[in-house]
Amino acid sequence: MAKKSRAIRKERGVSRRSVLKASAVAVIPGLGGLGKVVRRQGPRVVVVGAGAFGGWTALHLLRRGAQVTLIDTWGPGNSRASSGGETRVIRGTYGPDRIYVEMVARSLTLWRENERLWNRPLYRPNGVLWMAGENDAYEKASLPILRDVGLRFEVFDAAEAKRRFPQIHFEGVRWAIQEEDAGYLLARWACAVVLEGFLAEKGEYRQSVAKPEPDEDGKLRRVLLADGASISGDQFVFACGPWLGRLFPDVLGDRIHTTRQEVFFFGTPASDHRFSSDNLPVWIDNGESVFYGIPGNESRGFKIADDSRGPLFDPTDGERTYSPAALAKARDHMEFRFPGLKGAPLLEARVCQYENSPDLHFILDRHPRLENVWLVGGGSGHGFKHGPAVGEHVAELVLERRPPDPFFSLSRFEESKERAHPSPAL
Repeated sequence: MAKKSRAIRKERGVSRRSVLKASAVAVIPGLGGLGKVVRRQGPRVVVVGAGAFGGWTALHLLRRGAQVTLIDTWGPGNSRASSGGETRVIRGTYGPDRIYVEMVARSLTLWRENERLWNRPLYRPNGVLWMAGENDAYEKASLPILRDVGLRFEVFDAAEAKRRFPQIHFEGVRWAIQEEDAGYLLARWACAVVLEGFLAEKGEYRQSVAKPEPDEDGKLRRVLLADGASISGDQFVFACGPWLGRLFPDVLGDRIHTTRQEVFFFGTPASDHRFSSDNLPVWIDNGESVFYGIPGNESRGFKIADDSRGPLFDPTDGERTYSPAALAKARDHMEFRFPGLKGAPLLEARVCQYENSPDLHFILDRHPRLENVWLVGGGSGHGFKHGPAVGEHVAELVLERRPPDPFFSLSRFEESKERAHPSPAL
């Protein structure tokens, strides 16, 4: 047992030695174990933020031949980051928004490919049970897109759901979708592993505060670090989560809102395996309010969270102590939907955040006045699962000079009408 624990700690760690490695020559191993040496002669790209969006963007840029420096203030998956925490849901039910379903399908492919490449299990495919309430337009709009994209799923009524999952009380649930390709991701660890992969392919990483210093000619040529040093580049990507609006207040000050979110982990009865990930999928209860949870949760307890947007929150200096009211609300919902967990002890609580755009969709666009600066954010709670596909997409925007997709552009906020179908987060 001691040997196993040491192996897990070693596997999940990012060593100081690996963080200090950097070179302009990359060894890119293929999935079959073969590799080739690529001398990077592409543009110098600086990526600020090593979370789900920034880490994957840096990796994709590197693999396309760019010389990439990745910078993060507190490190990938840290406790202040929106990409921190143990787990995140990956699911394809997205109402009428085909673009997200396609991105989920692409991300699933990339998660699996890189798991094999790195020999790191990051994705747990135990499925997602989506419970549809009285207003089921969102779920109905999802079904043809899931089918078109090729994500496997089943649909069944509440009676069949009760037969399959007797540990759930299905009052108020009309029918359900069970996504077979869905599940959950190991969030904090995945961020660290992406950085390890980036370093192994000879990217450069710096842990520091980084501030842009634009020139008057409409370009950014360097970022300033906390120690007074600077890093120059040809292109810059800022994927700073809840801090993105602070770095560019004139552009994003009213378009990134950070909200306080609370997550709870309850203990299950000894020898009762009904609430393990082997016997219960990730679940999403889309009723009058949206709750979701991850059973088992890598032995940390039965995870439950309220998707409702909390109050505004300071991600840097905000105290991360849970509130009794939020705990009571989470417990009430858990005990209603999972009666076998009535009276379950609280094992752990976390305060994290969503960084929300006004319509809850991503922002993947060029800065309107700095032609070599790209703004990547607005994860709005549902961004983590899309990290690999977002990184691939942003790398194409930066290196191929492709125009941003209007769905993710800043110009959409100038329109008077918001999109009618904001996505639940999670």
